[in-house]
Amino acid sequence: MLLNPAPEAARWPETFPPPFADAWGDDRYGLWAEFVIVTARGSATQRMRWIEPGTFRMGSPDNEPERLNNEGPQHLVTLTRGFWLADTACTQALWQAVTGRNPSHFKGDLQCPVETVSWNDVQKFLRSLEGLLPGIEACLPSEAQWEYACRAGTETAYHFGNDITPERANYGNSIKKTVPVKSLPANDWGLYEMHGNVWEWCADGLRTYDEAPQQDPEGPAGSALRAVRGGSWFSLAGLARSAYRLANAPGFADGILGGLGFRLCLRS
Repeated sequence: MLLNPAPEAARWPETFPPPFADAWGDDRYGLWAEFVIVTARGSATQRMRWIEPGTFRMGSPDNEPERLNNEGPQHLVTLTRGFWLADTACTQALWQAVTGRNPSHFKGDLQCPVETVSWNDVQKFLRSLEGLLPGIEACLPSEAQWEYACRAGTETAYHFGNDITPERANYGNSIKKTVPVKSLPANDWGLYEMHGNVWEWCADGLRTYDEAPQQDPEGPAGSALRAVRGGSWFSLAGLARSAYRLANAPGFADGILGGLGFRLCLRS
């Protein structure tokens, strides 16, 4: 449950359906809208979920197993604006349809997430996508937006509780590769594989936490290291927790062991 849900009038997008939508609706997870990309390089459909504004407790409690110091102190964060977030990590199909190439190590199924991409690579992808979807701004979620969406109103180590199993997340090198998106159960806001499978780039760098409440916080930009969240197919369970924080240089594309990917955010 959200600590402080937004007023009713502020919960909804300014326009619905949004300008990018080829299909849209409302289901048990909330509002959704899809766009379809068809180019000479391929085709892909991406569903976006409307993430309502609200307040949550960011970071991990002192007694959470495997907690690191940069995950605290826990503090209240209010996100005053809702946003559209992809229900899955960007697939190889979508990346290929937009860019004409596929840099991923684990090829063979275009519904697997794209990986081995740097933050800088993602920025080029976002600009190309904007050219195919006029009237939208394509971006990455901030670190605060990512954790808010991952938790989906929960305060446990993972959005499904304090214990992790291979039936809930792809982690720990258990199957030695990524899995296609939507292979594992979604969280309560309809977002798939927020834990494990591929690390997900965020828009900003790691800010230093304190106990003061924050409103729409953003970490450093410029040439700063950028936050990555969620763990990967290879990472240990503790690195896939909702609060775990890591950062990499924007030009770092990683290799097989890390699996750097991302989750798209859209604004009108």
